[in-house]
Amino acid sequence: MPEAVDEIDHRLLRLLREDGRRTFSEMSAEVGLSVAAVKRRVDRLRDIGVITGFAAQIDQSKLGWGIEAFVELRYAGTTRVNEIVRSAYNVPEVQAVFTIAGDPDALIQVRVRDIAHLQQVIDGLRSAGRVTGTKTLMVLGSWSRT
Repeated sequence: MPEAVDEIDHRLLRLLREDGRRTFSEMSAEVGLSVAAVKRRVDRLRDIGVITGFAAQIDQSKLGWGIEAFVELRYAGTTRVNEIVRSAYNVPEVQAVFTIAGDPDALIQVRVRDIAHLQQVIDGLRSAGRVTGTKTLMVLGSWSRT
């Protein structure tokens, strides 16, 4: 059975999602606990695997990767799920691979410099593994809870 996560833990998680560099002191003032109690709770959340790490959020467009797209991939019926992931793993433009039930078999998030670069990445994905079809969806804007 999963370890209990209470309302204060959820508040701490929200604060860390908003700013992963927030200090224990700042969080203690927000939730009404001592700094030591907040540290113990965050350590426990890490120990039980609720918090899996801390990462910087990067504006990829400022680094020249201004186009984001999702590529739906369809594979031959006998393709194993790990083959789908492996076919995109070494493509640096691939940000995430989602294997999904139904049609399509995978949804791949990519970041590229421009349309010509997107075409190169799609061509590369099409030639990797046993891809039988693709559909590309360009991102116009986004919002994320994290």
